[in-house]
Amino acid sequence: MDEKRELLRHALAALAYRAARALEGAPDHFAGFAGAGRLPVHILAHMGDLFDWALSTAVGQERWHTSQPLVWPAEKRRFFESLQTFDAFLATGGPLHAPIERLLQGPVADALTHVGQLAMLRRMAGSPTRGENFYVAAIAVGQVGADQPAAVKPFK
Repeated sequence: MDEKRELLRHALAALAYRAARALEGAPDHFAGFAGAGRLPVHILAHMGDLFDWALSTAVGQERWHTSQPLVWPAEKRRFFESLQTFDAFLATGGPLHAPIERLLQGPVADALTHVGQLAMLRRMAGSPTRGENFYVAAIAVGQVGADQPAAVKPFK
């Protein structure tokens, strides 16, 4: 597999890891927290839409769809399923109909921003996430599901 595709897949794994950390332990009522702008469930639905769009673009059939948010647990599953489907396509080595740089600067960078929003909203909602040193996190290409390894070096 070429280096750019491998790097994109690593970015997806880092995104999955960070998203899992931002979502783990979030109470179901967090989905509707109205502390600042969009509700967390709307942000998460948008994140799933980003990777559905990324896949459609990568296979040369670009389409955007704005989903109506599901209930919180289902929306979390949908996000990770969308991410896994996109990563699985990249893993095939099949032809890409979109530049890797654009996939990184568009949907991946957007989703990373939204993970930060979710973490910030968790703090505002009184349910903060635990910080950790992401540089040493156990992130691996292809590891893009909701189940992620434990933090290697959490902050105290």
